[in-house]
Amino acid sequence: MAKVIVWYDGACPLCMREIALMRQLDVRRSILFLNIAPADAVCPLDRQLMLARFHASEDGVILSGAAAFAAMWRAIPLLKPLGYIARNRFVLGLLERLYNRFLIIRPRLQKLLD
Repeated sequence: MAKVIVWYDGACPLCMREIALMRQLDVRRSILFLNIAPADAVCPLDRQLMLARFHASEDGVILSGAAAFAAMWRAIPLLKPLGYIARNRFVLGLLERLYNRFLIIRPRLQKLLD
């Protein structure tokens, strides 16, 4: 079984580009990527909540936002150092604030990629 599970919005062009890149970088195939865009997708949390924010599971713990990105990074050899740096609470706090700002402009970015 995969060390990390990532749930992503397969209907989001921005998300699809990012997941495609992460799949390429995941040379060890240690991440299970699950598309939750279909209405019948199985989600461990509320589907709308999971579509609104990035979620991942690391060692059975569901993470959201910057913490979820950091978990994904730790599973990818090239990005592993970033993932470990993000374990620092100050770094993670900064990344979370940046992620929350990104969420504000995400709909506009998605429209540009449509």
